[in-house]
Amino acid sequence: MKAIIPVAGAGTKLRPHTYTQPKALIPLAGKTILSIIVDQLHEAGIRDFIFIIGYLGEKIQDYVKEKYPDLNCHFVQQSERFGIGHAINLTKTLVGDDQVLIVLGDTIAEYDVKEVINSPQSMLGIKKVDDPRNFGVAEVEEDGSVSRVVEKPAIPKSNMALVGVYKIRETGILFTCLEKIVAGGAKSYGEFNLTDALQCMIETGARFQSFKVQNWFDCGRKETLLESNATLLKKFGGNTFEANPYENTIIIPPVNIAEGCDIRNSVIGPNVAIGEHASLNHAIIKDSIIGAYSNLYEIVLSNSLIGSDAEVKGVNRSLNIGDNTAIDLSGGTRS
Repeated sequence: MKAIIPVAGAGTKLRPHTYTQPKALIPLAGKTILSIIVDQLHEAGIRDFIFIIGYLGEKIQDYVKEKYPDLNCHFVQQSERFGIGHAINLTKTLVGDDQVLIVLGDTIAEYDVKEVINSPQSMLGIKKVDDPRNFGVAEVEEDGSVSRVVEKPAIPKSNMALVGVYKIRETGILFTCLEKIVAGGAKSYGEFNLTDALQCMIETGARFQSFKVQNWFDCGRKETLLESNATLLKKFGGNTFEANPYENTIIIPPVNIAEGCDIRNSVIGPNVAIGEHASLNHAIIKDSIIGAYSNLYEIVLSNSLIGSDAEVKGVNRSLNIGDNTAIDLSGGTRS
């Protein structure tokens, strides 16, 4: 069993952060989006990983090699962003005849990974949503089998969204369908979609069983990323380095503070994740993610996402600041 994780997207909905940082490496509850996915799969026994990289791909590659030196990792470059279907098709040689578990690089979901891996059938992860028109959608029979999948239907016949977790047993049929779609230029919404290849597989005779995920965390936009951060902090329990006490500071759990932070005269929490070696003085922070090596002084923040190496000084604001930016809210802005 090999895991395929596409992480080539530009993450446009999380700009300005994704100008300098791949979306998969954005911090979340003391980890990164990518590390949460890889840890989950590794704990279930998967050791062979294929990462599809593109935009800022060298940062993904360096991160994986440093953090997971004992895993068998391959990196495939998707030079042009033609969609997930096109990306998966690039892995054909590496996959060979093996079964695969495809997990999209911005998909954090809670499910029984071992049960999915060990299933004798191909499996599609689903979750009921209020408005399925912006998702791939699965039409599911009473026995849980999937009769049809469609990408972003204008008039959905189901409210079961595909969450971005796909266990494929018949990889030969998958790549035949992907090659047919790519060679024929069969794009939907301007891309070669994996959903269309799955529908091709169903029409060819492949059988898919659905499985419902317990939770599905949206990491694609600032607001939902902060909500996911809060939920995962409660799940993981947060963490602070008590060996370095924070002078005249109140911590309101759940909070995750990385190593090497200098925090003084502040109130931190709840639902705050702070990256390593950040410096905070006279700050009140809640419901926010603060990047590594950031410097915050005389500031009150809530519902904010602050990139790495950012400097913020001023008054109460809700901010969305990218990496390598310095802002003085009392005077001016420079970057």
